[in-house]
Amino acid sequence: MSLGMTLVMLIAAWLAVAAAMLWGVMRISRRHHPHYRSTDAANPAPRAERLHRHATAH
Repeated sequence: MSLGMTLVMLIAAWLAVAAAMLWGVMRISRRHHPHYRSTDAANPAPRAERLHRHATAH
């Protein structure tokens, strides 16, 4: 097999693997994407009624 054909096959194989990995990531991200509904629970509380929580950084 010539050097040129080897390089072409190497690049084609790399592109095929990259496309398969991209397809898998896109499939997972579509399946696990959260579906938001407009319900009362999804609406944020008014500013005065919110609980103030401080960060526990220490």
